Amino acid sequence: MLLALSTGGVARLAINQQHGEELRQRTLASLPRSVITVHPKPAESGRRIGLPATLRGNTETQIFARCDGYLSAWYKNIGDQVSKGELLAVIDVPELDQELAQAKATVAQVRTRLDLARSTWKRWKILSQNDSATPQEYDEKRSAALQAEADLAAAEANVKRLQNLEGYRHIIAPFAGVITRRSIDVGNLITAGNQELFALTQTDPLRLTVQVPQIYSADIQLGGEVTINFPEIQGKPRKAHIEHIAGALDPMTRTRQVDVILENKDGRLLPGAYADVSLTMRGNSSALIVPANVLVIEAEGTRVVTVDGENRIRFRRVGIGRDFGREVEVLEGISLDDTLVASPSDLLVDGESVSTAPVAERNDTLKTAGGR
Repeated sequence: MLLALSTGGVARLAINQQHGEELRQRTLASLPRSVITVHPKPAESGRRIGLPATLRGNTETQIFARCDGYLSAWYKNIGDQVSKGELLAVIDVPELDQELAQAKATVAQVRTRLDLARSTWKRWKILSQNDSATPQEYDEKRSAALQAEADLAAAEANVKRLQNLEGYRHIIAPFAGVITRRSIDVGNLITAGNQELFALTQTDPLRLTVQVPQIYSADIQLGGEVTINFPEIQGKPRKAHIEHIAGALDPMTRTRQVDVILENKDGRLLPGAYADVSLTMRGNSSALIVPANVLVIEAEGTRVVTVDGENRIRFRRVGIGRDFGREVEVLEGISLDDTLVASPSDLLVDGESVSTAPVAERNDTLKTAGGR
């Protein structure tokens, strides 16, 4: 009898617990879902971004030879400062000297022939006026004189060409700068146009080249201020302004080139150095900034989940601008007064009633409620 009562009590207790759990589940299901909310904030009037850059000479060039020969001497080495027009090296071209001498001799021969042709033409002109020579003979003498004049002009042009080539034996600096490479030595065979002799770089001023990503390319402007930091130089960052902006994007990298001119009177900065450049982007006054976790990305587009004045869920389409990583620029679809759901659950449906709490007030209880 006692065993039967005990067994019945245990069964009754189990039934009561089951009913209690069912009641708790129904109660929880009847409660509104809890969501974490955030508010949009206005976009900044100007946003700064940091980008890597490469320091280059304002003018850089490789120097090649214009004639073939052997290097007889060089006068400047790497690190040497040179002035415009200063002699860098000399090429020995003995064949060119012989050709020039031959061309000058040809000029002398043609000039002698021209003098004879002119005097002959002059005499036949007098004879033709006295009817002592036929017109045919006169025209032949005149033609010979004109032909000699043309031959003399061609011979003199050839001499000038060889003299120009003779001048190319002397390698001179096209502008003032510093020698950054010397690729030759005495006795080297030099081939015109195929072998670099020197590399020359203008070091004051220097040019800083920045590749701006496409998403920011429309926000940069001429004259905009930039802040430059060099890892090897401690102290106050340098300030400069944008001097040139490319008129198109590089199709390979989808970036827009920006050039900044930087003074280097003390010579502390070296071409080829790495730099960190901070640029100020023009802001969009009508745009809003929201956390990236409020976005719902779908095949049809991008939406956000909002909570209206009656604490009901509403879905809205939005237009996205620039992506700043943890934050995203929204161009249309929401206003500054809207309340957005952070990390919205897939279980939320349009028109559903919810309870809300701002991100700053989130606690363990809210985490438990939001995890249903």
